[in-house]
Amino acid sequence: MKVVVVGGGSGGHVTPVVAVLKELKRQTASLECQFWCDRAFGAQAKNIVQAYDPQIPVVTISSGKLRRYHTLPLWRHIVDLSIFLPNVRDFFLVLVGFVQSVIRLLRHRPDVVFAKGGYVCLPVGYAAALLGIPLVIHDSDAHPGLTNRLLSKKATFIATGSPLEYYSYPKQKSFYVGIPVDERFSAVEPADVQAIEQTYHLDAHRPLVVVTGGGLGARNINNAVLAQAPELVKHTQVILITGANNYAAVKEQADQQGVTKLPGFQLVDFVSQGMAALLARADIVVARAGATTLLELAALKKPSIIIPNAMLTGGHQVKNAKVYSDANAAAVLKEDTMLENSALLTKAIVAMLGMSPASKRALGERFYKFARPHAAADVAKLIVAAATHQQVN
Repeated sequence: MKVVVVGGGSGGHVTPVVAVLKELKRQTASLECQFWCDRAFGAQAKNIVQAYDPQIPVVTISSGKLRRYHTLPLWRHIVDLSIFLPNVRDFFLVLVGFVQSVIRLLRHRPDVVFAKGGYVCLPVGYAAALLGIPLVIHDSDAHPGLTNRLLSKKATFIATGSPLEYYSYPKQKSFYVGIPVDERFSAVEPADVQAIEQTYHLDAHRPLVVVTGGGLGARNINNAVLAQAPELVKHTQVILITGANNYAAVKEQADQQGVTKLPGFQLVDFVSQGMAALLARADIVVARAGATTLLELAALKKPSIIIPNAMLTGGHQVKNAKVYSDANAAAVLKEDTMLENSALLTKAIVAMLGMSPASKRALGERFYKFARPHAAADVAKLIVAAATHQQVN
């Protein structure tokens, strides 16, 4: 079976692909796969995909996004040239990407296209529809993005990361599968946790809080943690994952404030190996509301404090966070509230650390209800069914 997988924009659109590819290999006698992504994300995608299988070609496609800021009125999107002109440019990039996709799909002739997410999926998805190639899309976020809303009309099957009541997709071809996560998040070995303790020189008798803003980092969270570091280390060890692009600036700021000399406080740019074990060792994780990150934490039953980025298109992280807040499965701290008073972050962390073991377990169990251990297998079944023109009940 020949599959073209497309996704990009962030690691959250690529790391689940690896889990799906593993399942496709289990479910099919032979698998020939290519991964397509946008040019800006090409290098990072290649690192993630080819770490799993160096033989999988990573192909870049021209594409662009429509900048829509839900905090701004429509007229601002037109008169503000810093928004309008990039949108015009990216419209033509999408057209170029559509032509590229048609040509490459004709050459490769896949049995199915699997669109994991990201604006690069739009030209590829429309090209697949034009050529009559079955299309399967997966929507991780509780708020469907524009690309998936457009492609849903062309898709053979739609897989969702949250329960179907959060979507307006046609129910007859939509399936709640959850988000495929690396199997290492479902079964972390004690030896791997011990190795993490040695790697980061952790005190096994003190709690640990891991703070992460995702692969790209989160400046506001970084600043809040630095401001609160002297108070935080009185209660816990802290590992702040800054994001590779932010590390130099955060390190300089931390050095100036004397934070790097605090016992129990560590700065890390990016964790490429051992992230599951590091999060498993943590007593609490502070994170953005990226859909994949949240499901990884759910798989670990990890007590978490979620700080959604309210500025992202469509407010999808706010809506992701609401799903878990409504279920009392995680604590949610609004970013603007934190910016007004960074001490609220410390207050939230200390309060969660002070919960009884039974309360922490109950919080983790409520979070775990959203984990779908068979998500990768279920997505793979939809892909195989679309490629072989079978119906799915």
